[in-house]
Amino acid sequence: MPVRTFLRLFAHIQMLPILESGEETLVGGQAVMEGVMMRAPHSYCVAVRKPNGEIATDELPVSRMSEKYRFFQWPVLRGLGTLGQAMTLGLKALRFSANMALEAEQAAAAKPVSNGALVANLLFSLAFFIFLYKFVPLYLATQIGSHVAALHGRVMLNLVDGFIRIGIFLAFLFLISRAKDIRRVFEYHGAEHKVVFNYESGQPVTVENAQRFVTWHPRCGTSFLLVVMVISMLVYIAIPFDGFTARLLSRIALLPLIAGLSYELIRFAAKRQGSFLALLTTPGLWLQRVTTQPPSNEQAEVAICALDRAMALESKQGGELVIA
Repeated sequence: MPVRTFLRLFAHIQMLPILESGEETLVGGQAVMEGVMMRAPHSYCVAVRKPNGEIATDELPVSRMSEKYRFFQWPVLRGLGTLGQAMTLGLKALRFSANMALEAEQAAAAKPVSNGALVANLLFSLAFFIFLYKFVPLYLATQIGSHVAALHGRVMLNLVDGFIRIGIFLAFLFLISRAKDIRRVFEYHGAEHKVVFNYESGQPVTVENAQRFVTWHPRCGTSFLLVVMVISMLVYIAIPFDGFTARLLSRIALLPLIAGLSYELIRFAAKRQGSFLALLTTPGLWLQRVTTQPPSNEQAEVAICALDRAMALESKQGGELVIA
């Protein structure tokens, strides 16, 4: 895989949790390279705009994790099942869009992104995530605590660790948003949200109607990640480990629990706007001013194409959607 393609995939994989949104019984989606992936409970479609103006699509039926495995119907675990499936479909959509980009570049030596190359990039991205968001904040907080007595206790150390993590996330997001390629993805992210809002409103889904809606949505990965960081601070404070290695390993091991708890909070907030817990997702809505940008009509058209084809496939399977 060419270095440029590897780096583009790496950047997009790092953005997957930020761009992903959805719920098993609702419509949700994700922005990809020059396109949008839309999901219904039993169907999936990714639509990508090619340089010649054509829209390429890839679609397939999917099963809900809670239908395949009953334990994914339980609170917290249902979040892990939904998020795991969302990431899997997101990687599939990203691979399709990356292959469309390589095809459009007409590079003589360009080959489709293989499963092996995608797995290697995913493992590298996971290692980068653990290093940047687990090791670095904990190391810096430990060093600060060793020099400032007031910040040495378990509570204060974990608070400092959490605020450093949030600072790193915001700085990374700001830096990567400067890239033209990522800004285009943010525009498609905005298109996805507008079209989902349009669908949820019950109005006919058209470019004109979709453009009337805002680009920030409560069921967005941006809000989810900020909630994860807040929840993680509270969970880490309750863990009775004092050694650096034990703390680091516990942070990695507790990722599924924290993700599941955060999913439940986001799910609650999306269905109960104005509640006290919903206020915790407000900073995520603010941050979506960065991770979503106003789309062009052509970009909204791509998102509508992905939704229409996903819904058509859903209808063929007799699927029913619940609008929250």
